[in-house]
Amino acid sequence: MDKEQLAKIVADKIDAALQASDHPKKFFITANGRGVTDGGDLYNALLKDVLGVVSVALVDIFQELAAASARSAEKQAAKPADKIAKGKR
Repeated sequence: MDKEQLAKIVADKIDAALQASDHPKKFFITANGRGVTDGGDLYNALLKDVLGVVSVALVDIFQELAAASARSAEKQAAKPADKIAKGKR
């Protein structure tokens, strides 16, 4: 699976989870630093940015896991062949 396919899967799963969750649609921070959930588009922009970062991180993590799994499978496949070759000598 290439990076684009993996990114699409992650984006689809995040979109589905986002639609299934109940979260405030608007958010703003007051002068004293308190968050209020009846203001402008700051919340939506922040949510989009955070989910973008999380998506990129997840795609990279999944790619590294897939590569590590492939390397492990190659090592496991190579071990029996080595034993057979050593036994014939």
